[in-house]
Amino acid sequence: MSFSLHILGRTNTVFARSTIKSCINANSFGLKALFRSMSSQKKVAVVLSGCGVYDGTEVHEASSCLVHLSREGSAVSMFAPDIDQMHVINHLNGDVMSEKRNVLIESARIARGKAAPLSQLRASDFDAIIFPGGFGAAKNLCDFAVSGKDCMVQADTARVIGEFNKAGKPVGLCCIAPVLAAKLLPGCQVTMGSESEEGGLWPHAGATQAIGPLGGQHVIRGVTECLVDDAKKVVTTPAFMCEAPLHQIYEGVGALVREVLRLA
Repeated sequence: MSFSLHILGRTNTVFARSTIKSCINANSFGLKALFRSMSSQKKVAVVLSGCGVYDGTEVHEASSCLVHLSREGSAVSMFAPDIDQMHVINHLNGDVMSEKRNVLIESARIARGKAAPLSQLRASDFDAIIFPGGFGAAKNLCDFAVSGKDCMVQADTARVIGEFNKAGKPVGLCCIAPVLAAKLLPGCQVTMGSESEEGGLWPHAGATQAIGPLGGQHVIRGVTECLVDDAKKVVTTPAFMCEAPLHQIYEGVGALVREVLRLA
């Protein structure tokens, strides 16, 4: 009896030691995998321009960016300039309203309260930067909506695009936002979709005519596609420059996100 218990005790001890060793090895492997994942995780800054297609960020484009970045495992931080909007639009009827709104405060609606002033963004802290579209990109991040080819870019917006470009880090721009790259990065290739309205499918196609005078080169792409300028690490997609179904906008933004992360 005592001999059997002794053998059983030894067996249990050996089993326990083996189990502990296996757990340690498994945990070690898991920690190594976790550290590898963390070290390869791309940090991406997303710059917003308010909340709402006609005077701020196009909400569906922003959401598409965030979903695709989340799916790719990116660490995302959101920023917006701490300035007044150019104006406030009633999104029901398109009328200009008399009130004032702050771009950062409005952008925090999309960021679920986690938006920082664009003045705090430094390219050294991130691997890539993405600008969703919406008229805010042409009204608040620059004044393209009123000045066209003679537009001026908001100071911090110009600074961060210049910083990322100088550091060789990719810049992604959706919808009308590619005008920023055309203005700031001479010679860069961008797309805002078709150069003709095609019976109303591309209602803002006329804006593409300003890309050349701004200093860029426009290349035609479909709504589910993106354009990559490998030399300047600029990635663009038409998004809601096209009157397309939402899932096609989502696909095009997804193509942009994947290329931005590839370049990062």
